[in-house]
This record gives sequence, C-alpha cells and structure tokens, in this order.
Amino acid sequence: MVERGCIQRVKALNLFLADLYQDQRIIRAGIIPAEQVLANDQYQLAMQGLDLHRDLYSHICGVDLVRDSDGSYYVLEDNLRTPSGVSYMLEDRKMMMRLFPELFAAQRIAPIDHYPNLLLDTLKSSSPLDNPSVVVLTPGRFNSAFFEHAFLAREMGVELVEGADLFVRDERVFMRTTDGPKAVDVIYRRLDDAFLDPLAFNPDSMLGVPGLLAAYRCGNVVLANAIGTGVADDKSIYPYVTDMIRFYLDEEPILKNVPTWQCRKPEELSHVLAHLPELVVKETQGSGGYGMLVGPAATRAEIEAFAARIKARPAAYIAQPTLSLSTCPTFVDNGIAPRHIDLRPFVLSGRETRVVPGGLTRVALREGSLVVNSSQGGGTKDTWVVED
Repeated sequence: MVERGCIQRVKALNLFLADLYQDQRIIRAGIIPAEQVLANDQYQLAMQGLDLHRDLYSHICGVDLVRDSDGSYYVLEDNLRTPSGVSYMLEDRKMMMRLFPELFAAQRIAPIDHYPNLLLDTLKSSSPLDNPSVVVLTPGRFNSAFFEHAFLAREMGVELVEGADLFVRDERVFMRTTDGPKAVDVIYRRLDDAFLDPLAFNPDSMLGVPGLLAAYRCGNVVLANAIGTGVADDKSIYPYVTDMIRFYLDEEPILKNVPTWQCRKPEELSHVLAHLPELVVKETQGSGGYGMLVGPAATRAEIEAFAARIKARPAAYIAQPTLSLSTCPTFVDNGIAPRHIDLRPFVLSGRETRVVPGGLTRVALREGSLVVNSSQGGGTKDTWVVED
C-alpha cells in the first residue's frame, strides 16, 4: 500500500509540474489559485514552454511518511528538489549486516544494495540518447551532504564534479579532463536552482556553470531534478496534492495528507492563532526542521514570538495538528528506549516509477522530541521490507 501510494503521488506531482509550465489546466479549473503558484519564489519562468523528455521533472523524490497512533500512514511532505539521505539508507544496511548477520540469515529481507544501479538507470533513461554521459554536480566538500554526493558518484561509477569542472560551449556542456573536453549529457545536480547558472540566477554564485540554462533550454543536457521542481514541494502547495491525484489520475489518494491550515486564508489564520499551543507550525519554504514551532513543546514566550511572526507574514506559514508519531526501540545512553520516527522512501521516475524496498528511517534521539531531521540532532535506522 505504501509503495502504490508513493508511486501514485509522485506521478501526480510530475504531471502537475508538466502542466504548470505548459497548459496550466489545473489553474484554469480553479483547483489551485494562480497566485499561489505563479507568484511562488520557487516557480521558474525560465521553464515555461519547455518540453522535457518523458515530461519528467522530479526523477528522484523522497516522500516523508509518518504513522499516527491509529495506525494510519500520512504523508508529512514531499521532497522534489534535491532529496538527500539515501547514502545513510545504504550505509545503515551495510553496518547492520556486519553487526547482526544472524538476523539477516533468518529473515527474507528485500535487498537495497542495487539502488545505485537503479539510480544510474533512471538518470540515463532521462536522456533521449542511447548511452548518455552522467555526472554528479556537488557544491563542494564544505556542503553538509558532500559525503552522499561522493558516495553516490563512486557507487554509480560516474564523475563527481563541481561547477568549475564544467563549461558550456556552443550550448553544449563539457567536462574538463586530462584528455581534453568531454561532453556531458545528464547532470544529477545536488545544488539549488539559484546557484546553477550565474548568468541566469544568482550572479554572485561561484558554484554553478555559466551558460548552463541556455544549454538546458536547447535540450542539450538533462538536469535531474529539473529546474523549478521546488514549487511542487513548497508546503503551501502540499494541501492540494490529493486534489492533483484526483485531477490528473482520476483516482482516490492511497496515502492521506495531514490536515493542514493555510495561514494565508484569514479564517484559517484565526484558528491557528487561537490554537498555537496545540499545533505544529512550519514555514512554507522551510526545510531541515528550521523555522518551525511545535506548540506542545514550546514555552509561552516562544508561542507569543511565533504568533507575531505569523501575523507579519501569514502567507509564509502553514499549521498542522500535532500527530502522535509512532516510536521505535532505540539504543540511547541509558539503554533501550522509545523514540519517534518517520520514514522517507525514495521514488525513482524513469522508464517506469519504482520505489526502493527500504528507505531512510529518521529518529528523534531526544526524548519526547518530534523533530527527526539530522540537522536538529536526529539519527537514522536501517529499514527492512520483509518479502513474502
């Protein structure tokens, strides 16, 4: 059920992005307000009218799931820009197999070590060429996820490059090598839109490749994930994903959304402000667990300060009920204790849409905490899918 639900959701999100940058049928149908997407900071005018191979915008997606006390699965958020964490999924499995081989001998646990091959196949299938050249573009070794960038490049057997290693000539992208320039056809990019091309986005960026957008618009290189995918995983768009599934696929959503109040709507803003001590409030463009309020764990002063921030910029916030997240036995300083968790399955979209039979389980290591993000001190666990 989780696998089918994740595939359904990612298909709808890709159809939404293709529609948003082409015909905008969902806006004309009145399902999503035009100003909520077209005025969104993540909406990229440069993507309007572009035809992408297979109409795929998000080739690699991480869907964050939680399980409530009633056993129901909910999607907490969708990660369509540069979802991270898959290297921890693979390293956790290696460590568990080394420490507890007898557990694996007694169980039929679905393997995940083929993920790099699936990722490489997905990246190659994103290009219309028969055998495209693939690279991983990293911001560099000072980035917090650099280990993952290097790990995936090594496991796929492709080059790990920084912006300075690439250049554009005649609207084609090339990599500098000791044997001279080598054409690049697919870039698995691990830096945000704003830093990709200083000629088109942030002119102060030293991380990107001058002229990359021009090459991309000419169809001479594939970017995975595509520019402009961020508009679909913005938290202000999240409440509409179930409507997208009905609109584009004519299906009922398999996985539920968490009930969400949009502070941009006056009547919902009033409800949020009146119930802040009970709610979780998030910035619509926030990530990593930053810029959020967990009402039940906040002090009165923190709630009052956050209320002022919401009133100043209501459109920048959403609110959700505080779910009773499921827990998992976790080894901590004083022994084994329950800690709250969520699960991020990874969905790859290429010739077909596939879910890796595992995922990144994130753990809130502080007792009682609901914030599982690694940037906030969270940990990770190996995640088993047991085959029949």
